[in-house]
Amino acid sequence: MKAAVASWMMAAALWGATLEPVSASPATEVDKYLSGLSSWAADFTQTIDDGHGNVLRSAAGRLFLQRPGKFRWDYSQPSEQLILADGKQIWFYDKDLAQANVRAIDGTLANTPAMLLSGTGSVGGEFDIKALPNDAGLRWFQLVPKHPTTDFQLVRIGFDKDGELAQMFLADKLDQITQLAFTNPVKNPKFAPDLFTFTPPPGVDVIGRDAK
Repeated sequence: MKAAVASWMMAAALWGATLEPVSASPATEVDKYLSGLSSWAADFTQTIDDGHGNVLRSAAGRLFLQRPGKFRWDYSQPSEQLILADGKQIWFYDKDLAQANVRAIDGTLANTPAMLLSGTGSVGGEFDIKALPNDAGLRWFQLVPKHPTTDFQLVRIGFDKDGELAQMFLADKLDQITQLAFTNPVKNPKFAPDLFTFTPPPGVDVIGRDAK
């Protein structure tokens, strides 16, 4: 469960849009990617390594985002887990363990990339952003948090030639590297009203306090 929590913290909610002209500042370009889109969905694969290229664990599933402040990570491999934010609280559910954790979205969580980038504020207001050299056919940006209380060092995001979010890297303060690759993206889909709600199944042990 802790590995899953670390993964969603990165970032979750960047998605592609039409590229700004090269002359625009990196912060303006990244903010432009977020504008005009209210929702996004994609398949993802995830690996976490020790910072030296040794893979510690891997996972895969489907990601759903809705602005402001809602996201859902459905993990299907290697086991069924769910990480869901409904705008007020965040649930972490492990089916095999029959356990769910819930916590309010407080100031600390609000400064994480997942919450920040799925919200409505300016990304440039919370991150120092710079453009990186293109690599492997992707256009890269680096985001370094301005707040020292965050649990990560930096985020790197890569967009393909069509302006779609394709990859994301996160370096945490333990020097572990999380890599996400996105496929089959869908822009502005219409979601079912209950997609971003969670009710623990019968018999599940719930830890934490309902924030409602």
